[in-house]
Amino acid sequence: MQEQTLWFLENIDVKGIFCPNKMGTVEDSHVHKHFEKGKYIYLPDQSSDKIYFITQGRVKIGTFGNSGKEVTKAIIGEGEIFGELSIIGENTRRDFAFVMEETSCCILSVEEMKELMKDHSKLSLFFMKMMGSRVLEMESRLESLVFKDSRSRIVEFIVDLAEKKGQRVGYEWVVRKFITHQEIANLTATSRQTVTTVLNELRSDNLLTFNRKRLLVRNLEELKKEIK
Repeated sequence: MQEQTLWFLENIDVKGIFCPNKMGTVEDSHVHKHFEKGKYIYLPDQSSDKIYFITQGRVKIGTFGNSGKEVTKAIIGEGEIFGELSIIGENTRRDFAFVMEETSCCILSVEEMKELMKDHSKLSLFFMKMMGSRVLEMESRLESLVFKDSRSRIVEFIVDLAEKKGQRVGYEWVVRKFITHQEIANLTATSRQTVTTVLNELRSDNLLTFNRKRLLVRNLEELKKEIK
């Protein structure tokens, strides 16, 4: 559920701060922008001077390797922030932000964000926790890449996805807007064929079912046992 994913939003109305117009308050300088599916919001080496808060949709954050191969770092959705490294001195983007579906964002400049942080003391703690959480997630993925085989990395990703972005229904977990096999491969440093094989095996074992719109984990505890 979203509350699990965004645990660091407790006691702070981030949407009201980032998107005051959408909350029915007076006009201000905050920009609300709509992005079409399949477009890039920004690319590596472009100016890093804005911060984005997603009010609707999904965005993929990634980079390109030396061979031009795409590396997916994160897929984020409603209620999440990206482009935040500009606050701590990033002058040009190191990543790209790609629109996976119709997406709306509230956009603030770095200077506007710094002013808001002066007015809302909890914002500084919010950004510290958010960045720390993302660093821990990247470290976990790196450890998984070094110490676990392809199958375990894929299963671990599914477990993590269910716990962070799923909704519990009885003994089962539902993840809506399930991502493609290729995106899972990009996030787990495996191949699309391997992802397809592993997911089909887990479905045959009745541990999960899936289609393009949703993932249903039937037994999360048994699924965790598949991680070696």
